[in-house]
Amino acid sequence: MTRRITPEPLTAEAFAPFGEVLEATGAPDRIINQGLCGRYHDCATLDFTSGRAGISLFKADLRARPYRLEMVERHPEGSQAFLPMDPEPFLVIVAPDEGGVPGVPRAFLTAPGQGVNFARGTWHGVLTPLAGSGLFAVIDRIGEGANLEEHWFEEPFFID
Repeated sequence: MTRRITPEPLTAEAFAPFGEVLEATGAPDRIINQGLCGRYHDCATLDFTSGRAGISLFKADLRARPYRLEMVERHPEGSQAFLPMDPEPFLVIVAPDEGGVPGVPRAFLTAPGQGVNFARGTWHGVLTPLAGSGLFAVIDRIGEGANLEEHWFEEPFFID
């Protein structure tokens, strides 16, 4: 039996159980830089048990659809934000926690200009760019200790 998932559009409401959608929509919170720049202020909750926030660049290989989802991971010590460096879509894959293991995954397809912040401890798929450069700015915890758990599914899911 093939386990298929159809991606849904990424919206703040649908993604709320897993973290925050990062996007510049609506009126900015503040106008800065001599009135020439809108600031969308404090868009994500950076949540770390210890350590500090760091900014890294990730360059991921492009993926094809249907995407074969074999594994998800989570970071129990800190949140993790992904901001694409180009306007191309990417898949965002998450799963609810069910007693320490991931439940049935959900997949979201980003629109241009959207990023995500995974809440601390959220099961999520690996970075899955579909087009563009695969380059992302990532804001996450830098610190000592283990901050990665992986779960391999007995059977893969396929995301259309």
